Amino acid sequence: MGTPYPTPVNPAQTRIGWIGIGVMGASMAARLISAGYALTIYSRNPSKALRLQSLGALLADSPRDVAARSDVVFTMVGHPSDVRSIVLGSNGILSGLNPGGAIVDTTSSHPDLAREIFNVARGRDCWAIDAPVSGGDIGAREGKLAIFAGGDHGVVEWLRPLFDCMGKVTHVGKAGCGQSCKIANQIMVGANQLGLSEGLVFAERAGLDVRQFVDAVRDGAAGSMVMELFGERMIGKDFRPGGFAEYTVKDLGMGVDVVEGGDDEKVVVLPGAAQCKQLFSGMVANGDGHLGSQGIISVIQRINGIGR
Repeated sequence: MGTPYPTPVNPAQTRIGWIGIGVMGASMAARLISAGYALTIYSRNPSKALRLQSLGALLADSPRDVAARSDVVFTMVGHPSDVRSIVLGSNGILSGLNPGGAIVDTTSSHPDLAREIFNVARGRDCWAIDAPVSGGDIGAREGKLAIFAGGDHGVVEWLRPLFDCMGKVTHVGKAGCGQSCKIANQIMVGANQLGLSEGLVFAERAGLDVRQFVDAVRDGAAGSMVMELFGERMIGKDFRPGGFAEYTVKDLGMGVDVVEGGDDEKVVVLPGAAQCKQLFSGMVANGDGHLGSQGIISVIQRINGIGR
C-alpha cells in the first residue's frame, strides 16, 4: 500500500520517510506524525531518534532503507555535501526510492545541486522538490514555517497536504528556485539580525532600557518578524539554536561567493551581504558557530568592548 505520484496523499496510505532529525527536522517530522502519517526515519546518531520513536516512528538502517519504505522522503540536514551523500550516494535515497516517489529537500542547499538531484530523479521516474524553509525552531514547532518550493508545480500541489502540516508553501519556480529563494531570504534575515544587534547595542550604550526600546519601536518602521523572533533572545542572551550560525555563513556564502568557472552573467555584487557574512564568520571564529544566529549580537558587543 502507498500513494506514488499522482495518487492523492492521505494519512491512511501515504508512507513518509524523514532524514535529519535535529532542532528543525525533529519538530517538522513530529507534526506529520501528529497529523496521522506513518514515518520511517534515519539518523546517524540513533539516540536522537528516541523521541520520534516514542511517537510511533520506525527507525531504518540507511537512507536507502528509508526510501524503499516510503512514497515521499523529506531531508533536513546540514550542508550541501550531506544532501549529496544522502540523496545521490551508493546507499542513498535515489538508490531505493520506487518509481513515482518523491524527495523533498528542506535543507538550505545549493540551487545547482537541487537541479542535479531533480534531473537524476526524473531519470529514475521519481520526483524531486527543493523546499527549504524559514521560521526557525519556533515556526517548526508551531507549524508556521514559510516553505519555498522549487520543481514541478503539479508535484508541489500533490504534496500540499504534507506542507500544510508544517506551514505555508509557495511554489516559486522550477528546480533550484526554492534554494535561490532561501538564499535571498537569508540575505534579508541576516541583515535584519545585524541591524537589530547594532540597534540594541547602541540603545544600551546610550543608557536606554533595551526592552522598553524594543517596545517603543516595534510598531514603527523598525519593527520586523526578526525582532519578534529574536529580540528578546538577544536581550536575554538566549543563543540556543533554531539554526546554527555556521549555517548562516553557508547560506550567505552561496549568495556572495564567486565560483571560478561559473556563469558570470549570474554573479550579483552584494556588499552588504558580504559584510554580513564576515560578521557571522566572526561568531564561528569565536567558537560560537553552533549557537543560534541571534548570537550575532555577541560579535557587535565584542567589537564595542561589552561583556569582556
